[in-house]
Amino acid sequence: MVVLKTVDLEQRIGAAVLLNKVSLSVEKGEIFAVIGPTGAGKTTLLRLINLLDRPTAGDIYFDGQKITDPSCDVVKVRRRMAMVFQKPAVFNNKVYENVAYPLKVRGTHGKTERSDVYQLLETIGLGGYARRKARTLSGGEAQRVALARAVVTKPDLLLLDEPTANLDPVNVKMIEGLVMQFNRERGLTVIMSTHDMQQAHRVAGRIGVLMNGRLVQVGSPDDIFYSPDNARIAGFVGMRNLFRGYIVRNEAGIAVVNIDGRDIQAVSDLPVESSVEIHIRPEDVVLAMTASAGSARNSLRCTIRSLSSNGPLCTVIVDCGFPLEVLVTDRSATEMGLSQGQEVYASFKASAVRALPSMQR
Repeated sequence: MVVLKTVDLEQRIGAAVLLNKVSLSVEKGEIFAVIGPTGAGKTTLLRLINLLDRPTAGDIYFDGQKITDPSCDVVKVRRRMAMVFQKPAVFNNKVYENVAYPLKVRGTHGKTERSDVYQLLETIGLGGYARRKARTLSGGEAQRVALARAVVTKPDLLLLDEPTANLDPVNVKMIEGLVMQFNRERGLTVIMSTHDMQQAHRVAGRIGVLMNGRLVQVGSPDDIFYSPDNARIAGFVGMRNLFRGYIVRNEAGIAVVNIDGRDIQAVSDLPVESSVEIHIRPEDVVLAMTASAGSARNSLRCTIRSLSSNGPLCTVIVDCGFPLEVLVTDRSATEMGLSQGQEVYASFKASAVRALPSMQR
């Protein structure tokens, strides 16, 4: 069931286009993450959904109701939503009063209020903080209070605008865990923007990529991070081993791509002479002392330029006529005796090569 839908949503300030025909739908009970570069329109989108701002054009539907209609009761709709911003906002009173505030505004009093607030304080790990001044809390504690204040009214939709951007790793983990817990236990629908792409991968069931105000791709975390729709998205999500080349031939869906004079094979339906940008995941490349005799279609003789160890893994940069990053276990690197200047073979399957139509930069 779709709980939130936008149709051709636009927002402009003068000549500046903040959002450009953004259409998306969010299912009830899912966590939907919005990622994109700074200035892509993430906060603008959330503010429009929360009816804090009015769109220049387009419509928003919440639980089937067109909430951009002038006759819409904005207060009534917004009471079914809650929003947490990047910087935690707390009132200058006790932690209990901070969390209970939305209930008092709605006229909820007595035992129900106390029970809900104290239960939430226990849930967020601040059970003994009810009488403490909220302004004395750390940033992470204050953000947990802000989150509790947002969910105490049991909203149908929770909007999170980069809620962990200013927090240390411990508090990031806590906030993520709480969001997933509220989603799981309460069936709470969540839309969150984040600049932390790994966070989106960890928390969200689906991800939307915003670039220059346009929603350029929506899909599962694997779709976004391992099968991006174009080279620009691939570069944004941190894909390494991105190379530009062109297809010299294509037979039965196996394309030969020329990169700086070296040919590699890729699974692709793009036609001959297509300009492409290809991606090879570092973990899909195998290093060996001899050319591969297995099923890998690509086996390139190359020279090791550098090695860097990072705990159990080792990043190896090899020169195959183009620089190729390879990820191996530190144990494998030691057992193979890998060293700078050594000649090795880099092998990978054609199916490990992602060919994307080249885009002008």
